[in-house]
Amino acid sequence: MTNLILGIHIVASLLLILIVLMQSAKGGGLGGAFGGVTETAFGSRAGTFLTRFTTTMAILFMITSLTLAVLSSKKRVSVMEKEPAVGTIPEEVPAGK
Repeated sequence: MTNLILGIHIVASLLLILIVLMQSAKGGGLGGAFGGVTETAFGSRAGTFLTRFTTTMAILFMITSLTLAVLSSKKRVSVMEKEPAVGTIPEEVPAGK
């Protein structure tokens, strides 16, 4: 379960990074970095699609982050709380007492 959520978290974070870089900002974004591509690089509806996809990935990222935090906190067991090993050596009682 944790590995599945971790995989989703990694994919969501990578997609979020790529989508944020693809969006045009005041500096032009990553879309303008390759050959001077302007706002029309992804069509007229690209702005709304990229915005919605960014929002979806951000929500998924937050949900998986919180889920992984909760799952990892439930697994914590102190070393001091563990039971001693079965093969412990008992204390020797002196023969004279």
